[in-house]
Amino acid sequence: MSNKNKFTHEKIETNNFLMIVLIFIVILFAGIVEIIPLYFQKNMLQPVKGLKPYKPLALIGRSIYVREGCYTCHSQMIRPFRAETLRYGHYSLAGEFVYDHPFQWGSKRTGPDLARVGKKYSNNWHQIHLTNPRDVVPESIMPAYPWLNDTPASDGSIQTKMKALKMIGVPYTEEEIQKSPEALINKSEMDALITYLQSLGIHVR
Repeated sequence: MSNKNKFTHEKIETNNFLMIVLIFIVILFAGIVEIIPLYFQKNMLQPVKGLKPYKPLALIGRSIYVREGCYTCHSQMIRPFRAETLRYGHYSLAGEFVYDHPFQWGSKRTGPDLARVGKKYSNNWHQIHLTNPRDVVPESIMPAYPWLNDTPASDGSIQTKMKALKMIGVPYTEEEIQKSPEALINKSEMDALITYLQSLGIHVR
């Protein structure tokens, strides 16, 4: 190694500002190379066949899922590993999440993955499980959510939620937004959460 190269290397290592700038440039370049091409792959941005935006009741259920912190113990991302596909089903596809803002992939599995839980159990099973998990899974450490049965699903926010999602590309129509409160009449938060869970992963098996 020449003295010139040695000097340059030492200069980089001993100059904090220069080191930070170079690290930033490397990360920026790597990000561009990795992320930008995805925007030119149409299959990455297109919804899977049959996927539609969440119905009003399911959308409220999704908000409850987030509010109660379900994502801290449950993932919604099946990785393309044999052990996972045998247990949960087909690995997750990008096109399944185009209407999720933000997505609920999660980062921990204290409980099972929920990416394909839709239609796996009956509504009654979900209600019993959410009211008291030990009634159906004796060894469960999941907390109970009995108050969801008595809490109305409508909190006056559904139209605001749908308008906000429409602004960022979710194809809700004005008619759907205007009629959305009707879908919540006489519905509980339990109904909403179950409707959301029953909608997960049903378009890919």
